[in-house]
Amino acid sequence: MLKLPTVRLFLSQASQFGLLLLVATTTVTAQQPPENPNIIVILADDMGFSDLGSFGSEIKTPNLDRLAKEGLILTQFYNSGRCCPSRASLLTGLYPHQAGIGDMVQDKGSPAYQGYLSENSVTIAQLLKTANYNTIVSGKWHVGLVPSAFANNRGFDKSFTMQNNGSSYFNSEPIYNDGRKVTFLLNGKEIQRTDTSKYLTQAITDFAIKSLNEISNNKNPFFLYVAYNAPHWPIQALPKDIARYKGKYLKGWDVLRNERLKKQKQSGIVQSDWALSKRNDQVPDWDNLTDLEKDFWDTRMAIYAAMVDRMDHGIGEILAKLKEQGKDKNTLILFMSDNGGSGDTVKDWNYVSQKNGTPGSVNSIDSYYPNWGNVSNTPFSLFKKNTHEGAIAAPFIAWFPKMIKAGSTSNYVGHLIDVLPTCLDLAKVNYPKEFNSKTLIPFEGKSLVTVFQDQAKIRQNPLFWEHEGSRAIRKGDWKLVAELNQPWELYNLKTDRTETLNLKDKHAEKAAELEKEYLVWAKKVGVVDWNTIK
Repeated sequence: MLKLPTVRLFLSQASQFGLLLLVATTTVTAQQPPENPNIIVILADDMGFSDLGSFGSEIKTPNLDRLAKEGLILTQFYNSGRCCPSRASLLTGLYPHQAGIGDMVQDKGSPAYQGYLSENSVTIAQLLKTANYNTIVSGKWHVGLVPSAFANNRGFDKSFTMQNNGSSYFNSEPIYNDGRKVTFLLNGKEIQRTDTSKYLTQAITDFAIKSLNEISNNKNPFFLYVAYNAPHWPIQALPKDIARYKGKYLKGWDVLRNERLKKQKQSGIVQSDWALSKRNDQVPDWDNLTDLEKDFWDTRMAIYAAMVDRMDHGIGEILAKLKEQGKDKNTLILFMSDNGGSGDTVKDWNYVSQKNGTPGSVNSIDSYYPNWGNVSNTPFSLFKKNTHEGAIAAPFIAWFPKMIKAGSTSNYVGHLIDVLPTCLDLAKVNYPKEFNSKTLIPFEGKSLVTVFQDQAKIRQNPLFWEHEGSRAIRKGDWKLVAELNQPWELYNLKTDRTETLNLKDKHAEKAAELEKEYLVWAKKVGVVDWNTIK
């Protein structure tokens, strides 16, 4: 290529012959290749489909709602139904079993359930490093307790991670009484969180911002994975945040579910003819509760709402930092949740320390129970750990002004396995056959870049789930699903995504076809009969 002074002289002489525009354009194109975007992936924990304002909620989430308004909402995006499996799929583009985490981080005796990232998998961070990306993770890791699976050994330059689940939001004290502990690592080295004034959600936000400041002058792009622990139990929040929601839930869960559904239908998040799934059988009629009981349940949901609110506030801080650094125009932001709202009843678990201090404080360990989890998952049924829609349907927002038209909505069927291929697509990185001398399992997902550009795209390949015996396949509009030791159910999600009309008997051939395809997949990825696992 000609040196700059020569180019200027050449252009000056060429201008006499009307060649200035042609030569200048050619030169600029050669010297300014397209810039790889920064990528931020934000994951919420145990947050239901309807818990954002843009997905029907009364909870204040202005920052995420702005991203939704200026970006793209996918109305049919899925996770893997629980913390560890979802994180494994997001990071690797594989189904959880292929990544070694078909269940949680305890070894269940087979490669698909070994409880830590497989050596035949590779993370987004590891691959983006080959394109000179700076890589940062802040938050809940939960994909293995062995060093080979730690974030610092899986491609992240800077890492503040909670290795497992169920942490207090105010310190590192274990909330289990069966010997398990909560481990926090800073760049691979264990640290203790003893400052009870530092709320965990804020600590996760602060590390992300600190890391962005440290690379602010680096010309290479960055990949930032922010994995909030909120609003996973124990439900603990800042008193000022709880106060903003106290009393707002005295109308009860039935009213809230209907209010959220109405907003969802108005915005097009759900179809107008879908029926609301029935109230969960574990949840009583609100009108039959005493005033004291209503106040008790109002407080629980106020704490949960405060946790979502504070997470959104932290996301706003990250967005402000991006804008301050002038990097917002070339940054893709993806937001989703790892599973639906939880039905966990931790007060009934003898292996959880029972603390009954002020609700929402460091001295209280509690959850919001199926009563409010049923609201979070409006309009769907069941909870985290299942494979009905309430467990696996996630709110999804993509924001990238360079590519995504503001106010876009798509019914494209997406999944966490699509995150890795999307990142690689934008970073122009090929997925290798081998990495660190290990043969890689080919990723299962599809890049969402084409969906960013054309919201009418349709997914052609089926999606699969299995978690602790709960199992499902979705192919087109049809979904075959069964809970542990229960018979298959068949639904047409185009007309009944809330799974209220079981069509298995009416369409027995379709059910048999899907079951056959599911069993082929289950064998391929190493699914084991959950009744045989101890």
